[in-house]
Amino acid sequence: MAHNDSGIWNMKNYRNFLSTLIGFISVCGSAQQLKAQQIPNRPNIIFILSDDHAYQTVGAYGAKIAKTPNIDRLAKQGVRFNNAVVTNAICGPSRATLLTGKYSHKNGYPLNEQKFDTNQTLFSVLLQQASYQTAWLGKWHLGNLPKGFDYYNILNGQGQYFNPDFISSAGDTTQKEGYVTNIITDLTKQWIEKRDPSKPFFLVVGEKATHRSWEPDLQDLGAYDKIKFPLPSTFYDHYETRLAAKDQDMTIDKTMNLTSDLKVHASFDKPAANAPSQKELNKLFQAAKTPEEKAALQKQFGSRQFGRLNDEQRKAYSAYYGKVTREFDSLKLEGKALVEWKFQRYMKDYLATANSLDRNIGKMLDYLDATGLSENTIVIYASDNGFYMGEHGWFDKRFVYEESIHVPMIVRYPKLTKAGTTTDKIVLNNDWAPTILDAAGIKVPADMQGKSLLPLLKDEKAVTNWRKDAYYHYYEFPQPHHVHPHFGIRSDRYTLARFYGEVNSWELFDNQSDPKQVKNMYGQKGQEKLTADLKAKLKKLIVEFDDQEALKIFDQKI
Repeated sequence: MAHNDSGIWNMKNYRNFLSTLIGFISVCGSAQQLKAQQIPNRPNIIFILSDDHAYQTVGAYGAKIAKTPNIDRLAKQGVRFNNAVVTNAICGPSRATLLTGKYSHKNGYPLNEQKFDTNQTLFSVLLQQASYQTAWLGKWHLGNLPKGFDYYNILNGQGQYFNPDFISSAGDTTQKEGYVTNIITDLTKQWIEKRDPSKPFFLVVGEKATHRSWEPDLQDLGAYDKIKFPLPSTFYDHYETRLAAKDQDMTIDKTMNLTSDLKVHASFDKPAANAPSQKELNKLFQAAKTPEEKAALQKQFGSRQFGRLNDEQRKAYSAYYGKVTREFDSLKLEGKALVEWKFQRYMKDYLATANSLDRNIGKMLDYLDATGLSENTIVIYASDNGFYMGEHGWFDKRFVYEESIHVPMIVRYPKLTKAGTTTDKIVLNNDWAPTILDAAGIKVPADMQGKSLLPLLKDEKAVTNWRKDAYYHYYEFPQPHHVHPHFGIRSDRYTLARFYGEVNSWELFDNQSDPKQVKNMYGQKGQEKLTADLKAKLKKLIVEFDDQEALKIFDQKI
């Protein structure tokens, strides 16, 4: 390098060097994109991402009561992942991980209701650079507007089930008439039809279903009313030896609201002009100290929740939930009878809402078949996180426990995958971005922390060096459900977790002998070697993925 007489690098030479370096990097990047563009018959890719869809309610995963014929159909035609888990089990962070292929501590989005930084490496931008047409339709929920998508039409925030607002890439916000899942499917078909058929496409179908507060489409009201659901064996879990589990606020008994969640005594009238916004109502609801105060708020302002219903929808909801309310009033329930009634209503509404999700997946699959796109289109179905269906007495997600982190995930790619196959390998949601890029013929950036799943899809038996353990880190506390932050490791047999903050504790479960995860073995005699081995593996993962916050906590004695 050239220096002047004083030994300082000449600034002109520095600028020339920097310009050459940037040009070299640009050329290398362009070469990568050009190479991808030259691959013949690059596949189209559709990623259907549902919200809070519990794997244990999917027929392909063993559910006996829930009706999911179209997701099951996808599983019969593709590969079902039996050990798909997420790295942070809440909505926005899971989407941020999809976009970046990174853990939350690296992509900067560990909590909901923030603004996601789109000025980092996103797989969508790389797809665009490789001449893929890209779109995101439906739920986005990342606090800003999408980047790397030629077209988007996204729900405003969490969105609404009926007559929701959509924000489009044209810069307008439009209220669309109808039920959200049907609308998203219509937008999907419209975009595919208008695309340039000479180029491959990538599309995210972001479903709102099955997010709380579980509002079924009109045709699905009462779909499960004749079913009496069995109580999960852990429904009356008392959380012995699990301090964080005992301290949460996500029980069907105390947290689930009769009016806003289960629509008992809900008002379906149009909201009064002076009614607070739903955001303001949420603040009032969180500030309420007793169930009676919460119920009074919902009775007074509940119409805001259903203020978008049109006359037909209002009539149907009033008739159906009016009948539910009369039944509830006649029973005069309390104690266990009340909480078990709430569980039954929760299951009925949740699964009825899931009906529209499955039906619309079927419509999309039929459309791909009818247009001849199925053969060269990869279809991926997954949920952003798991969900509790009464296990431990809960709804929601968040914990490192199995129902939270375990998600349904199915991949269909007729040119590559053998129909009806399964894999037990541990896969993560930070694998999604590398897989999509690999399938498109694009080199996976070094800073992505997941792995491409294509080797597993091609020939699982040939893959001998796949991960044995998953790393997990949850952050959001104290609201909305008072689940204490924690990190941990989940292997093919064991789960070890370190809770920190207001509750400092360790938990260890043998998921083979104790699949319900109710027996915390940490600190028990005879578990010393197992605990030491798992702690060593956990620390190795913490260092490997550079989670500095977790590393500091890990080394603290409690």
